[in-house]
Amino acid sequence: MRESYIKKLIRLVEESDIESLEVSSWGRRVKIVHSINSSSNGFNRNPVALEAIVKPLPPQAEAETPAEQPAAAKAVSKLKAIKSPMVGTFYSSPSPDSDPYVSVNQRINTGQVVCIVEAMKLMNEIESEYSGRIAKILIENGKPVEFGQELFLVESD
Repeated sequence: MRESYIKKLIRLVEESDIESLEVSSWGRRVKIVHSINSSSNGFNRNPVALEAIVKPLPPQAEAETPAEQPAAAKAVSKLKAIKSPMVGTFYSSPSPDSDPYVSVNQRINTGQVVCIVEAMKLMNEIESEYSGRIAKILIENGKPVEFGQELFLVESD
């Protein structure tokens, strides 16, 4: 979650009668607690307490040895990401009974449609910014996506 988003949530809690607010998104959870204590001059607001909990790395990422990490970093550096330009729902094909737009190891060209992101009931075709080969599909069909979230990794030409 972005810092500006968290600040907006804090302002929302401060300006309302809400005592606490908890928001979770993509493995991160932010809990904002605001307590109002009575004092001699009416209300005395305590500072907002903020707690952020980050989801741990998957087991396979922790199991990598230091010798494997540089090789993996070199391989990843050749890859370019196709990112979601909006918040919505990811669809790999134009309809549930159709074949997906792309699959792993498929060659693609710049401007080729690789998926759809549905936002506010509008189906937005996402085009590739790169020519190359689809190295990895990073999200499952029908799952929500955030702005800037990586959808595909492309080994560019």
